[in-house]
Amino acid sequence: VQLQASGGGFVQPGGSLRLSCAASGSMYRIGDMGWYRQAPGKQRELVVSITTGGTTNYADSVKGRFTISRDNAKKTVYLQMNSLKPEDTAVYYCNANIFTSVLRRSDYWGKGTLVTVSS
Repeated sequence: VQLQASGGGFVQPGGSLRLSCAASGSMYRIGDMGWYRQAPGKQRELVVSITTGGTTNYADSVKGRFTISRDNAKKTVYLQMNSLKPEDTAVYYCNANIFTSVLRRSDYWGKGTLVTVSS
């Protein structure tokens, strides 16, 4: 199983980016998915998560600016980031709880995609 993230880049403050993360490989089903980020010199932190049913949990710092969504048929999770701020600069990692069989579940991480917000 692999998670492949894409969509990072450089953007000016106030701009927007959309991240995507697609799961591939042999799997039974995908559970919760989410995005984390790690800024230089800081610990990795949860940005937002989404359950299979669509329940979301956003970090206070991104509420109202970021939107997570998932397409279960495409095994993909998205992160729409609007009104970006310099403090959003970080490497963004996608995460997914994936069942490779009915009872076997593991946590998977994408390699990370860099988002830089600067004027």
